[in-house]
Amino acid sequence: MLMRKPILLLALVAPLLVGGTTPTAYRLQTVATGLDHPWSLAFLPDGRVLVTERAGRLRIIAGGKLLPGAIGGLPVVYNEGQGGLFDVVLHPKFASNRLLYLSFAGGSERANATRIVRARLDGSTLTAAREIFRVRPDKASDQHFGGRMAFLGDGTLLITTGEGFVYREAAQQLGSQLGKVIRLNDDGSIPANNPFVGRAGADPAVFSWGHRNPQGLAYDPVTGRIYEQEHGPKGGDEINILAAGANYGWPRASFGVNYDGTSVSPNKRVAGMVDAITVWVPSIAPSGLAVVQGPMFPAWRGDLLVGALAGAQVQRVALDAAGKVVGRSRVFPEIDTRVRDVRVAPDGAIWVTTDEDDGRVIRISTG
Repeated sequence: MLMRKPILLLALVAPLLVGGTTPTAYRLQTVATGLDHPWSLAFLPDGRVLVTERAGRLRIIAGGKLLPGAIGGLPVVYNEGQGGLFDVVLHPKFASNRLLYLSFAGGSERANATRIVRARLDGSTLTAAREIFRVRPDKASDQHFGGRMAFLGDGTLLITTGEGFVYREAAQQLGSQLGKVIRLNDDGSIPANNPFVGRAGADPAVFSWGHRNPQGLAYDPVTGRIYEQEHGPKGGDEINILAAGANYGWPRASFGVNYDGTSVSPNKRVAGMVDAITVWVPSIAPSGLAVVQGPMFPAWRGDLLVGALAGAQVQRVALDAAGKVVGRSRVFPEIDTRVRDVRVAPDGAIWVTTDEDDGRVIRISTG
């Protein structure tokens, strides 16, 4: 169900500790090493796991081991700066149609954009690949691509886009797809009930706006909430609950400052724009966001798990029944490197990818 009216939520800025956050008995298992900055994971119905490498490869983990070689048929990626191959998600009916979606940076130094390809996984090759979306306009920047995707319960696809760093004012322009969350049908067409369909000067693909560089996106099918997570500048990282048509403030409102210490905006909040449910100051550079579900970690069910790049850790964000943040704390302290992605597998195990030249995939389980 789409929410039409933005809800103003008070940001939680000060870090809170949650007692007893990490289970007394859990197991960390490194299931893959030697990956080139692994970016994302997807769990196949047969138990295998797909993992993207930023350099432009899609790999398979089977039986707890990384298989040699890469899946064929991938698009050519623009692998510069923060660009590369990003997310992989399965179609909700993947078991019958074998369709998956890849987000990546495509183009050149002077003209690049986040793009989405839909393809069919046929053995070890992608077939029938088709680009279904390309962010407009192109940009001449190798920063802030966004690139996270998530399917909603109605079968539509959400995609996060960055504002390209040097184009930050575009986040407040409804005619631009930079600094937005985009909503598409599974074939790339525009849903008729998107919030800006028919509005003069607005792009009909836009679902929400005022975003900086969103690198976390998660849909909770139990509550129907959509959680989005984005990098602030120097401080001001956010988690938001998305609503159709809502403006999340960047760069007119921010808890952060520019990297040279100057002010982004005199405003931490602006009337009519939606506040984050939690904010990090100083920044942890969050990437990867998951809702805890399944039979493992039952005390955390419905809470959020956040990967941190600069923070080099995994954090739990505890929520109450209304979606209010009631605590934040570090979990799994053995993980002390840049974390790019956090996912919860169908069996409830937590999977993490590390953002390194020799990147790892780690599985965390109980019992």
